[in-house]
Amino acid sequence: MSRIGNAPIEIPAGVTVTLGEENLVTVKGPKGELSRHIHPEMKVTVEGNIVKVERPSDDKTHRSLHGLSRTLIHNMVLGVTEGFSKSLEINGVGYRAQKQGKNLNLSLGFSHPVIVEPPKGIEFDVPSANAITVKGIDKEVVGQIAAEIRGFREPEPYKGKGIKYAGEHIRRKEGKAGAKGKK
Repeated sequence: MSRIGNAPIEIPAGVTVTLGEENLVTVKGPKGELSRHIHPEMKVTVEGNIVKVERPSDDKTHRSLHGLSRTLIHNMVLGVTEGFSKSLEINGVGYRAQKQGKNLNLSLGFSHPVIVEPPKGIEFDVPSANAITVKGIDKEVVGQIAAEIRGFREPEPYKGKGIKYAGEHIRRKEGKAGAKGKK
């Protein structure tokens, strides 16, 4: 029994959900429009202001697709109403972020600045030189862009320098223990 898959999705006011051919679900809201193909074996129905996802059988693949399909549609509804954001923190001497127009300019200790251009539907916010916020309506794209930015300089375990997610805990390691006092 899929608790997530069986839960109905409420459509808030100002949001429209339409079904197209081949299970193409399109969600329009105040922040924009998202569309996605849901697996053809899943049955998606829109009744009034509720969207339901049903599976054809209790086969293992159908059970796994049931909750996934429901969650993908729910994330599209949340994205066009509230949007998603991911916060990153920069630690390290001389490491900083700046916004140049729509682009993000990162100084990460390389011989060159790292410039990140936002894809369509994504915007960067730099509240301080050591903080970055990635915002957008598509949860998948927001997470992917945040992961790519983090990948430019992942946090290292000795001093903690690098780019990390806000609230992420970096496991620290001790430096060389046997080097004290020896000549």
